[in-house]
Amino acid sequence: MQPILKIDLTSGEIGQIVIPSAWERAFLGGASLAARLLYEHLTPDLEPCSPRAPLLFLNGPLSGTAGPAVGRFVVCGRSPATGLWAESNCGGFWGPELRMAGYDGLWVEGRAEAPVYLWICDGRVEIRPAIHLWGQDTYQTQTIIEAELGAGKVRVASIGIAGEARIPFALILCDHGRVAGRTGLGAVMGAKNLKAVTVQGHAKVPVVDLARYTPVRSEANRALRVDSMTQVMRELGTSGAAEYFDYLGEMPKRYYHQGSFHEDVRVSGAALKDSILTGVSACHACVIACGRVVRLEDGEKRKGPEYETLVGFGPNLMLNNPVLVTRLGELCDRYGMDSISLSNTIGLAFQLYGMGKITLRDTDGLELVWGNAPAVERLVHMTAHRQGFGACLAAGARVLGQHFGAEEEAVQVNGLEVAYHDPRGASGMALVYATSPRGACHNQSDYFIVDLGQVESSLGMEFHERHAGAEKAANVAIHQNWRTVFNSLVMCIFSNVSPETVVDLINTASGYRWSIKEMLKAGERAWNLKRVINNRLGLTRVNDRLPKALLEPYADCLPRESCYVPEFEEMLEAYYVARGWDPATGYPSKEKLNQLGLDFAMKDIYP
Repeated sequence: MQPILKIDLTSGEIGQIVIPSAWERAFLGGASLAARLLYEHLTPDLEPCSPRAPLLFLNGPLSGTAGPAVGRFVVCGRSPATGLWAESNCGGFWGPELRMAGYDGLWVEGRAEAPVYLWICDGRVEIRPAIHLWGQDTYQTQTIIEAELGAGKVRVASIGIAGEARIPFALILCDHGRVAGRTGLGAVMGAKNLKAVTVQGHAKVPVVDLARYTPVRSEANRALRVDSMTQVMRELGTSGAAEYFDYLGEMPKRYYHQGSFHEDVRVSGAALKDSILTGVSACHACVIACGRVVRLEDGEKRKGPEYETLVGFGPNLMLNNPVLVTRLGELCDRYGMDSISLSNTIGLAFQLYGMGKITLRDTDGLELVWGNAPAVERLVHMTAHRQGFGACLAAGARVLGQHFGAEEEAVQVNGLEVAYHDPRGASGMALVYATSPRGACHNQSDYFIVDLGQVESSLGMEFHERHAGAEKAANVAIHQNWRTVFNSLVMCIFSNVSPETVVDLINTASGYRWSIKEMLKAGERAWNLKRVINNRLGLTRVNDRLPKALLEPYADCLPRESCYVPEFEEMLEAYYVARGWDPATGYPSKEKLNQLGLDFAMKDIYP
């Protein structure tokens, strides 16, 4: 891999980090390698938004190589939302452009005296003033920087006013609404007075054996193009299965308390296509093109919402209008706020209002009754500006619940709001949410896909029906390891590529001779390292839990005896056995750490 650019915004010092070759082989790249690079720095005394907190942008060995959906990068650090390990995965063109500019990553620390942005072009680096950009939204920032530089097409990763205000679920946006959305790393950028990072490069992306890699990636792309999952994604976007998820009880409504809707669900991929869809968008060299381009009544083309935004600002709040959801999703992007966390937190506010724990006096006179669309839109604006009741929402669901004496009502895990794939519809997600290194995350393992039948037998996985319990725990661990490999390459989880092909891609791009077994072990190694990081930051077995709402039947589920709820404790015990973790502490065992070559980390949890 190429060097990592290192910038101290306090001193203005610019340098490089050369990655040890042993770390490259053991962790590959992306979030896995980031965990190893950041390991010594993520200590309990490190405040996530302090000047000395590192923020690491990192590519993987496949980023930008025109392979199957590998135009991605990751951003990692310590989360201001959870206090734990933070990683966020982003598509678009920014990551490949950074590689073409001569770097595989960017390490930022310190804090500039006044707002700045970075300009990285073919190995040249400038720290430029950005006071004129402070207060601009994410799209405006891209436009202004591009005009200011006059250098042709550049790629800009920026924050909005939410990041400037250090809202703990602030995101980083680039290109056509591609976001590093979860864990709040936009707030870390804001704390550093870093408005944007702009890149432009003209070099070729390095590949060890291009002659062998080219036919492998070409064949992989041809196969991916005709894959059934790809075709659904291209035709209907990430919400292509929304109606099916609704049918299975996997799409929560009324803040995870209701299983059915009062009318046909119109916030779906099919509904978008039949109403406002005008085209698609794709990340770098991607044949899937899951991004939506829509046109509303003003005639302007804009980014269309994906599944999580559609459900979060739709059935979650008992709304059913795709045009409204599109506008709310765009507001989130422009302000720079994660739509999952914000819609979840607003949903909690509505729930607490209905319970009488929040009153009109608390909400600045807004009636938080289900389906009140004007109130939802007003709360989005208020949150971004920390105005009135919006200041409570800006702290996230866990803190909002604590503030009103109802933390148990917040549907979150370790401070990260739960996404919209309900484990009462696909039980594997119970373990996924409870054990993810970054909180309630559906991208560390999209196990709901496995629960619907997409099983990779070559990984050692078996099929278990979607309401199975402890017997699927080992499967979940394997799938988490598999997705950890994806997040190290960095490959999109929508890329339905066989494990055998992934191994060929790794070997020809990096010069290794890996097997599927070695690939999975690399994923397991990184998963366990992130676990040790979190253990050192205070996470124990007590943190591996689900919120109350997900352990109760839907309120409208009749007859009650037929309502499914995951047998979570039994599943968790089986998961610890499969992982080789101490069931009393939740720590990886000494034997497991030694087996994975993580003995260097043992002293931090076994002093």
